[in-house]
Amino acid sequence: MTVDDTGWPWRFRQKASFVFGESPDRRSSVIGHYAAQSRRVIPIVECPVHASRANRIAFALHQHLARARVSAAGPTLRGILRHLIVRTNHDESEAVAMLVVTRNDKTLRTPIRALLAGPDKPDGFFLNIHDRPGPFMVGRETIKIAGRSHVRETVGGVSFLISPTAFFQTNVEAANVLLSLVLAHTPPAPVLSVLDLYSGSGLFTMPLLARGHYVTAVEDNQQAMSDAETNLRLNRLPTDRVRLYAGRVEDALDRLDRDRFDLVILDPPRQGCPPEVLQTVFAGIRPDRAIYVSCSPEALAAELPMITGEGYVIRSVDPVDMFPHTTHIETVAVLENHR
Repeated sequence: MTVDDTGWPWRFRQKASFVFGESPDRRSSVIGHYAAQSRRVIPIVECPVHASRANRIAFALHQHLARARVSAAGPTLRGILRHLIVRTNHDESEAVAMLVVTRNDKTLRTPIRALLAGPDKPDGFFLNIHDRPGPFMVGRETIKIAGRSHVRETVGGVSFLISPTAFFQTNVEAANVLLSLVLAHTPPAPVLSVLDLYSGSGLFTMPLLARGHYVTAVEDNQQAMSDAETNLRLNRLPTDRVRLYAGRVEDALDRLDRDRFDLVILDPPRQGCPPEVLQTVFAGIRPDRAIYVSCSPEALAAELPMITGEGYVIRSVDPVDMFPHTTHIETVAVLENHR
């Protein structure tokens, strides 16, 4: 991450996502981002909050694609190009890219080969096939084209292998802050039983295991859970103190609601937790303490009345600026059971 003379941070996004749109003549494509509250693609030539290497990879690939006149998918998905996702590590020494397309078309071969033979090639490259409409950025089929499958990142002294389709915090420096807050608010006890919901690749699970706690982690992204299993081996953490559930949090809680947990960590998507999850955690499991990591203060505010109604007291709320230059703030709320 770089900081300019005004103190503003730049280049802090280690995960860069681009969308392809139709060029004015509809014979090629443009690369950019959606305009706010719309599906209109604004072409760009640089994004200053992305890692520099991610920008170089993205625009080099787009040059090759435009030269080959590969079409954007468009609203009807008749064309080919949908998204490009580039994941780098903090010092940009490693990068993996994934091109999301409607089909594995032969017109992609020459541009991809040109990128992989050029100076801006990533360390790994994937093709993801996504031929269905809807809000999801990637499809179910991913083809490895070349190179490595992950980038390696270190957060809180723990190593993580991160694949481009798995969830891991976009801003690694802010992820370090989130982790330090969670660890600071973990009750001081010799050994705790911890339930980590929406656990991703194990940002909280791995350091808690390294500190000697028992952890049950639940995540429905299959690739993230596969990465978590890899990260256990990578860090040589004991597998007899961890349970990994690959599936929906709601389904896992049906099997876990009679288990005893001292601490529950919740790190849900932007829309927050479904009511049944809140009910099971705060009215059923009733841990001594819960740490809620929220990427939407509005969603958290809407859920807190139900949580406090079950006898929980808000001990602290810490904001974390995950996405500088935007209104998006992460919050870490600590809730204690007073019944």
